[in-house]
Amino acid sequence: MTQTQYLDRPGGRIAYDDSGGSGSLVIAAPGMGDTRAVYRHVRAPLVEAGFRFVTMDLRGMGESTAHWNDLSDGGVASDYLALIDELDAGPAVLVGSSLACGSAVIAATQAPESVAGLAVIGPFVRQVPQKWWQKAVFATMLAPPWGRSAWVSYYRTNMYPGAKPPDHDEYVAELSRNLAEKGRMASLRSLASNTHVEAGQVLTQVTQPTVVVMGTADPDFPDPVGEARELAEILSAELLLVDGSGHYPQADRPEIVAPAIIDLVRRTNPPPVEPPPG
Repeated sequence: MTQTQYLDRPGGRIAYDDSGGSGSLVIAAPGMGDTRAVYRHVRAPLVEAGFRFVTMDLRGMGESTAHWNDLSDGGVASDYLALIDELDAGPAVLVGSSLACGSAVIAATQAPESVAGLAVIGPFVRQVPQKWWQKAVFATMLAPPWGRSAWVSYYRTNMYPGAKPPDHDEYVAELSRNLAEKGRMASLRSLASNTHVEAGQVLTQVTQPTVVVMGTADPDFPDPVGEARELAEILSAELLLVDGSGHYPQADRPEIVAPAIIDLVRRTNPPPVEPPPG
């Protein structure tokens, strides 16, 4: 991974890395309880395609400041937009995973001139109905003192029901170490309470080219295929269903996800047409 850089924001700093270059800007953010390194296996293909690929940690996660007063979807959306401004290379294609997808949607509707397209992976972009006992079980799972070990165990197995990335064990071990830092689990619990109502209210206002990516075995949705198809219809988006993949197809099936992102970026910013000779 390239050297960590920091974006100063009201209330803290956002950690990010930047491949550099003058190509089309792509900014990717992970979901809750995860770090920007979840995109480690799509980085090389996107950079090789000529793009400037930037990944950022969420508020409270990874190398970003641990404690924040605002951990809402809208707060993360403002970080996307602030990073575009900081890099002065927009408009950008925004890539979101899980919770960050709602933030990407909000950013795209708040500042459409800054956002060229969206790739939403395992997207939480509206409120997903849950029974009261499901909410209670999840809240109990994240509670101290067992919250970190329970989340890491859930992440290791349930979120990757099919093929695992070759470096899965090492990645999960590093994730566990990160969440052991003071304040990280408190931020995770706060992020987990986001309802994504704000994103759901503006879904129909998205005008940018979009691709919806969903693993067919994603455990976070009662009907992942049905949810993905509905969202693709609402967003007038391309749909990519990754057979057998879980919640992070960019990590376990990068050979399928990377080309979809590359195609999206090229559609939003096609290369200039060379004039005919003579």
